Amino acid sequence: MNATRILVLLISALIMQGCSVQYSFTGADIGSAKSFQVNNFQNNAPLVEPGVARDFTILLQDLILNQTSLDLVNNNGDLVYEGEIVQFYVAPITATSQSTAAENRLTVAVNVRFINVKEPEKDFEQRFSFYFDYTGSTQLTGSRLDDALAVIFERITQDVFNASLANW
Repeated sequence: MNATRILVLLISALIMQGCSVQYSFTGADIGSAKSFQVNNFQNNAPLVEPGVARDFTILLQDLILNQTSLDLVNNNGDLVYEGEIVQFYVAPITATSQSTAAENRLTVAVNVRFINVKEPEKDFEQRFSFYFDYTGSTQLTGSRLDDALAVIFERITQDVFNASLANW
């Protein structure tokens, strides 16, 4: 009886290995891709915050590495991510009776081009954005800015991942 179970498991494993579409535990459909590359994102926003484009590039690489079995390469990747930060601005969203900002919003938008060398029909170019609200009496600098960007980039990188690899 144990030999039968082992044989069934072995056959099931071989059949599943032969499937051409690969899924990860995060629901990512990487198809037959083995590698990906994230080209350095450029900061083309009218207001340039130093290091923001580099941070976004690294966070996107880390997310894909952590949620797929793909290898990160510098060139000739099966999946290619590239683009630019196109918006980085602060605007008041509520006012006080003294006509000052009670609350501000930092908004960041990133234009992403996704190229799937193995399945070109999945290529896209799309704009992703998110925001962070904070009190008007606070200056968004140093660690406060880092915290705001962490919230924004976590959402944008996950949205990029879902748009490119999650077929829900």
